[in-house]
Amino acid sequence: ISVLFLTLLLLFLALFPGAFNCCMKISDDISKGILRRVERFEIQKAGGLCHLEAVILHMKGRKFCVNPWNRKVKKMMKKMKHKIHRSKFHVRKQRRTRITKEKEQKQ
Repeated sequence: ISVLFLTLLLLFLALFPGAFNCCMKISDDISKGILRRVERFEIQKAGGLCHLEAVILHMKGRKFCVNPWNRKVKKMMKKMKHKIHRSKFHVRKQRRTRITKEKEQKQ
């Protein structure tokens, strides 16, 4: 029986590798110091294998599960999305300008 259980467990882990990456509990309060050091975040939806709605904050090998309705967390997410969008646009604009200048110089 133990061999059968072990086999089923290994099969489950192979088929659903993300099953144990879900937030099982969330924090309602998070310090501003932690929010300032967040490198990226993920949104966990309630459904499927994860039964809790949460925002997963990643920073230097650590992760925090927080309430997605927290006002400070929403503000941080909005700032990060805005910053990422602006930096990507800026890089594209610089590249386009450089390519245009190179074409002008060749002519």
